[in-house]
Amino acid sequence: MSEFRVPPGPGIPDGLAIPEAELSEQFSRASGPGGQGVNTTDSRVQLSFDLATTTALTPRQRERALDRLATRVVGTVLTVDAAEHRSQHRNRTAARERVAALLREALAPPPPPRRATKRTRGSQRRRLEAKTRRSRIKRNRSRPPNDG
Repeated sequence: MSEFRVPPGPGIPDGLAIPEAELSEQFSRASGPGGQGVNTTDSRVQLSFDLATTTALTPRQRERALDRLATRVVGTVLTVDAAEHRSQHRNRTAARERVAALLREALAPPPPPRRATKRTRGSQRRRLEAKTRRSRIKRNRSRPPNDG
């Protein structure tokens, strides 16, 4: 049985091996240019991957992926379209690359929280000087006082 490999990255140090049986591909006619073959070849690829039933993910990875990809999944199925190439083979490759990129991004751990720091004394001084300078410029735009 063949498998689809997702290269290692943050959150998946060993990469992922998704069995081909868990990927569902559908082909249809792509819109746009294509010459004589545009109405005869099914070059558009729709690749679906069910995150809930896959054996490639651990329960923790599954939970993280479903949470992070919530806007992209319908139920628990992640679906990706590829129709930018004229060739079905190139569209299949593009769809698989998109799924791999989405999974790598979804499974990456969240960045460490930012630690709040105080502004430096120099930055506070420069800010106040800039405000004073701007205030002086605006004050000089007004009409001179009427002493008369």
